[in-house]
Order: sequence, then C-alpha cells, then structure tokens
Amino acid sequence: MEFFKHNTQINFMAQRKWAAMVSLILFLFSVGALLVHGLNWGLDFTGGTQIQLAYPQAADLGDIREKLAAAGFPEAVVISYGTSKDVLVTLVPEDKSVVLDNAAQEKMVKTVTGALQDAKVVQVNYIGPQVGKEMAGKSLMAICFALLGTMVYIAFRFDMRFAIGSTVALIHDPVLILGVFSYFNIEFNLIALAAVLTVIGYSLNDTIVIFDRVRENFRKMRKAEALEVMNISINQTLSRTIMTSAVTLTVVLCLFLLGGSLLHGFSLALMIGILVGTYSSIYVAGSLTIALGLSRQHLIPQLKEVDSRP
Repeated sequence: MEFFKHNTQINFMAQRKWAAMVSLILFLFSVGALLVHGLNWGLDFTGGTQIQLAYPQAADLGDIREKLAAAGFPEAVVISYGTSKDVLVTLVPEDKSVVLDNAAQEKMVKTVTGALQDAKVVQVNYIGPQVGKEMAGKSLMAICFALLGTMVYIAFRFDMRFAIGSTVALIHDPVLILGVFSYFNIEFNLIALAAVLTVIGYSLNDTIVIFDRVRENFRKMRKAEALEVMNISINQTLSRTIMTSAVTLTVVLCLFLLGGSLLHGFSLALMIGILVGTYSSIYVAGSLTIALGLSRQHLIPQLKEVDSRP
C-alpha cells in the first residue's frame, strides 16, 4: 500500500531555505519561552507529596479542589487516576528546599483526609527535593548520552556530515517540544521525559531510512548531484514516512483523548514529536547535510589504483 507513487518527484529541497527560517524562528521562540517561563516541573523533579484517594462514587474534581484550597492547599493538583472514582492529589511545598520529616508528612495527610472525609487513602508517596534534583540531573544526562550515541553511530555508519545533520535535528525536536510545554505551562514529569526520549528515537528512525536510501542512490545514480539524490531519496521513502507517522499519530491521539489526564503530557509530547520529527528528518537533517557539502566521495569509497608494473 502506498499513498504516493514510487516515482514521485516533489522538489522538497527547493523549500529548504524557507524551512530553515521557520525552524530557526520556532527554535528561538522555544528557547525564549524556556528562558522566560521555564518548565513547570512535576513532582518527580521538584519533590512533594502524592496522595492517592478512592471514592465510593464518581469524584467531583472541582469540589475536591475547593475543599483543599479551604484547608490551606490552594496550589494542590487534583487529577483522575485510572477511574472516575480514583483521584491523585499532588502537594508541592512552597519552599522546595525544606525536607519534611515524618511528623510533618503525617500532619499533611491528616489535613487532606480531614478536608476530604468521603475519600479513602490508598497510597501516599513522598519525594524529597534532593531526589528531585537527582532526577533532573540524570534526565539531562540521559538526553545527552542519547544524542552523543546516535552521533557516533551515524558518523561510523554513514558520514560525519550525516551525523551533524541528524544531531542538529535531534536537538531541534526536543527543544520545540519543551518550548510548547513551557509556553502553555504544561507539567513536565518523568512520563513526559520518556515521551521526549521516544521522540528522539522516532525522529532518528525516519532520518536513518532517508540516509540509507541516499547512500544506495549515490551508487545507482553515478551522474546525479547530491541535491537531486536527496530529493529522489525523500520521494522514494515518502509513502513509508506518511503511513508510519499517520498510524502512530492516530494511536497517540486516542491515548490523548481517552487515556486520562495523567497521560496528557506523555501523549502531547509524542504528538508534537511525531509531526516535528517527520518534518526535521527532511528539512533539518537532510537540508543541513546538503549544506555541509555532501558528495558521492563521502559515501562511496574510492578504488585504489594498483601498480601492476614489475
């Protein structure tokens, strides 16, 4: 099954300069949003208390928020957890550097249960600020190692120009996702981080498919220029890219609509990443590789002349 014929001739590289301007503007906007607003870090990174509650009937989240605000927790985050009867309450202390002792934690839980007398406490989780900082540090290391590993692999498997192009694309995609999270003040937690790492792998997969086809076409089309080979390679993989992205996006959209508020950050990051990753595979990784001077000599080893003279 193909959405496009195998011999389509869409000139993608003709718009590479406009695409570069759009990418640069979106990238700078995202960086600006991060610098001005920062990220709305979740409990995994800031530290705090999570209380899982169970109600005998469907819970009224608005009423729960009002009762918690009256009890002294105006900033409490209340979301459905699994079913309409299960609720997850997140409490973040005003001073995130203060470590609450057991007595303070128990007092906080008693205050919450006193305000919500119909609820039954199922589970209480407390994450200290030190653990949150450690999570943030390890998360940043995970992203850096992922980018470094992919760059080394592509440089070894293809060429350094491909490695630079794909790495810039892989930096471009997460920054745009984080910019959206920052601008709209969407909570960023470990689940959203997992989605960002997934996007890096998804975008890299699209990029590798195109790069592999570029290398094959350089061997087949010995008189074609690099720009022509890149265009033909993108057109040849277009149906595969559209089908993969459309199917994945459909599943993630269902997850966003039906998966509950707990998975909104995860599914939103994936939706943005699928769209941006597909775009960046063509107009960031591909265009930048061409701009760096890709040619046939970089992918096809030259035959050495053997001196047959005695």
